[in-house]
Amino acid sequence: MKKGCNKIKDSKVEFKKNFRDVLDGKDVDITPVGTVTTSGVLELMDISGASRPEADRDPEKMAQLAGSLYTSAKLEIVRFPFDVTVLGQAMGCEIDPGTKARTPSIMSHPFKNNPQDICVPSDLLERGRIPVILEAARILSNKEGKYVPCLAGLEGPADLASYLCGIKPLMLLSIKKPELVSAIIDKCVEACIEYANACIDAGADAVVIADAMASPDMVGPDVFRQLIRPGLQRIAANIKGYRILHICGKVDSILPDMMECGFHAISIEESVDIKKAIKLAHEKKVAVIGNVSPAQTLYDKSTDKVISESISCLENNIDILAPGCGVAPETPLKNLHAMVKARNMYHGLEK
Repeated sequence: MKKGCNKIKDSKVEFKKNFRDVLDGKDVDITPVGTVTTSGVLELMDISGASRPEADRDPEKMAQLAGSLYTSAKLEIVRFPFDVTVLGQAMGCEIDPGTKARTPSIMSHPFKNNPQDICVPSDLLERGRIPVILEAARILSNKEGKYVPCLAGLEGPADLASYLCGIKPLMLLSIKKPELVSAIIDKCVEACIEYANACIDAGADAVVIADAMASPDMVGPDVFRQLIRPGLQRIAANIKGYRILHICGKVDSILPDMMECGFHAISIEESVDIKKAIKLAHEKKVAVIGNVSPAQTLYDKSTDKVISESISCLENNIDILAPGCGVAPETPLKNLHAMVKARNMYHGLEK
């Protein structure tokens, strides 16, 4: 996935082709820059006139805020929605809707006492906020989606299982009744596949499966291999379009397993050994996305520091320059601009 330094054609449509070429393992002239993780930034809310929590529930406002990642932040990827609790809510979890500066969060675990009863509702796509996200995908595909790729994000099967059962009960079950956890994951996989394909049918160019619960910070590598990896492989095999896997934390111990899951790309945090990740991924024809620190750098440092860290990622041959995880709402817009500037400087597009 070696990149040259030729200037990108002066065409907005080129951004979509550039993204697809990267995920197809083709050489590109310029590294795409954007975000594949959650990114509801306060300044963008003010500029776009679309603020959360309304933008979490209204498809027009969701599309407005997501589109501002391109129109105002100058990123070349649009990512929506702005949280990863949509499937959990649709399958029975109560959520705290959050505020302008705080994303929705899971408040209840409906199958905590009877995990064996988890099933995918026959009307899943009509539940909770799923219709909102699908309508936002349709709106975006006819607006910013004409020029840049639009990515739909959703929680992965391990995250969804933890929402439905509770984290501690699920972890105990993984020790005492691993066969039950496997059955739970299978049900969650079914839900992920149905929802992901609906997003692509509605106009999303790719889906991002974000699975924090699959991290070695939460479960051991053996649990990942035995109980989670098979589900992720089934998701990848059954999603109609481009697919990206994001797992939070220091995932070095499961990097080879992530490469075997069947996704076009993986998204990694700054704690991961980027050289090792890229070497392993490129051997398997998998792209790597990241890994500018959202908390330590984008949120808290100067634009010069953002540029320096971004250049370091590019020098390590990152395939898509992006934040390593979700972007904090208070992140300065100038720091998102700085990532774009760094990419342009690296490719000789500006000084």
